[in-house]
Amino acid sequence: MQIEKNKVATIEYTLKNNDGEVLDTSEGNEPMVYIHGIGNLIPGLEEVLEGKGQDDETQVSIPPEKAYGVPNPELVQVVERNVFQGVDDLQVGMQFQAQGDDGTQVIWITDIEGDNVTIDGNHPLAGETLNFDVKVVDVRDASTEELEHGHVHGPGGHHHE
Repeated sequence: MQIEKNKVATIEYTLKNNDGEVLDTSEGNEPMVYIHGIGNLIPGLEEVLEGKGQDDETQVSIPPEKAYGVPNPELVQVVERNVFQGVDDLQVGMQFQAQGDDGTQVIWITDIEGDNVTIDGNHPLAGETLNFDVKVVDVRDASTEELEHGHVHGPGGHHHE
């Protein structure tokens, strides 16, 4: 069976930046299990995995345009510390959810100077070329329930209580 839209794929992966630094990996953890073709992976990786089957391996570099995008300077702004009411110890790297025109978005703190806090709504990997080593472990049909919910159930996936 091959990876295509609405198939459940199980992959082992290592993600590195252009400096060779490991940013994420499934090594030592469970493989990633996802439904293909519904936006659960960055577009460039989905394109590369399309048509692959069990035991296929690939190495690929994904440009920012097919990953987390090019940084948008309009998503970076300086706000006053008092915007973060109830958070006494602000630190660079902290993430928060904010309501914007497009709904809820994750912002992160990139700099703190006195009462001025620089926040960034870009994904932390925006602008990065992402280098993946991927091995396909398994491919199967998604269940009707998985397709309705938009995520995998059972081992390696989501469990409903």
